[in-house]
Amino acid sequence: MTAEPDDLFENIATWHAQGKRVALATLVRGGSSLRPIGSQLAVADDGTFRGSISGGCIESAVIAQALASIADGQPRLRDFVIGDPDAATAGLACGGRVQVFIVRIDPTGAFEHLLTAHRARRPAALVTRLADGAMVMVDDDTLDGDLPLTPPLLDRVHAHIAAERSGLLETDPALLVQVAAPMPRLLLIGAVHIAQILAPMARLAGFAVIVIDPRPAFADPARFPGIALITDAPEAALLRLAPDPRTAVVVLAHDPRLDDPALTAALASPAFYIGALGSRRTQDQRLERLRRAGLATQTSRIHGPVGLDLGGRAPAEIAVAILAEIIQTRYPGNSGRR
Repeated sequence: MTAEPDDLFENIATWHAQGKRVALATLVRGGSSLRPIGSQLAVADDGTFRGSISGGCIESAVIAQALASIADGQPRLRDFVIGDPDAATAGLACGGRVQVFIVRIDPTGAFEHLLTAHRARRPAALVTRLADGAMVMVDDDTLDGDLPLTPPLLDRVHAHIAAERSGLLETDPALLVQVAAPMPRLLLIGAVHIAQILAPMARLAGFAVIVIDPRPAFADPARFPGIALITDAPEAALLRLAPDPRTAVVVLAHDPRLDDPALTAALASPAFYIGALGSRRTQDQRLERLRRAGLATQTSRIHGPVGLDLGGRAPAEIAVAILAEIIQTRYPGNSGRR
């Protein structure tokens, strides 16, 4: 399986493997910016870029600064305001002021260890000193780099990691914390019509999507362009993929021979969301089978019938309802916030 296209750290690693030099720009302060604090833009030395820090207002000016950092190796803390020539050229017509930190990212050292943690789906952070670009990688049990951190500062970095919040460290704003949280995953059991719609939608929403179906006629790459497919039995696939707290599992096959083993495996994992397609009657029958299999205490974790009740019945509408419920479940306590 290949990395998702919007996985910024994997893009940086790919550029490094191609022999390119790379800089990473991070939004550290923003007034009317369209993007939240911590938004990032990676730039290769050929001008290729990924990510966004302003919704398009200042990207061209930031890319120019990033190319300069790549060339001289010096970090830059740059303000963009109305009346600034760079900002005017970039079209910062939305008003306000933003501040961006730009630093060259080398393939070894702290970034190398950050990438290792990221690929192992371990949340981690790259902590950078704004003054000189010194870095250290921090995760649950590792501290690696040329930037020392006192225990109180380290505690604050761990708090940022737990909250998946990038930005300047509150107790020391001379330090930037860039959190690398693993992409959330969506594992779809059953390569059915709804999966064909839901998979690309979820990918656009930032999920790494994998479709699992042992039936070759269903798991046809032509039906799922650009989506990872696994043709193992669902229980074997889930055992190998090891759903974690950043994984959602949805069974869509509408066949107990596929759905029940998949649900059994998902219930044994810490997946944050488990959903099952089917009518209320189908759901009641499914839950009864799982109870008879000794899973009575776990079945309350299953969302079924799957998806928010939006009133739609068309396959695309059902896919929207499923994705909406997954996102709502991922952010408990935030319903209704904008």
